[in-house]
Amino acid sequence: MTDEKPLSYEDARDQLIEVVHQLESGNVPLSTSMELWERGEKLAALCQQWLDGAKAKIEASRPQGN
Repeated sequence: MTDEKPLSYEDARDQLIEVVHQLESGNVPLSTSMELWERGEKLAALCQQWLDGAKAKIEASRPQGN
């Protein structure tokens, strides 16, 4: 797992959408639902990291006005 390429924001978002669709379908056993939930939590955190990083870059590029 350490050799995995980090997911882009778009890939993480798309995978998160798929996880949500699977969970909302109600057609998965409880054990699978728990695994999907955990995966979704990790994907959501990764998406938030990407968004936080983008926000920081935008804020850093703005001129500092006093």
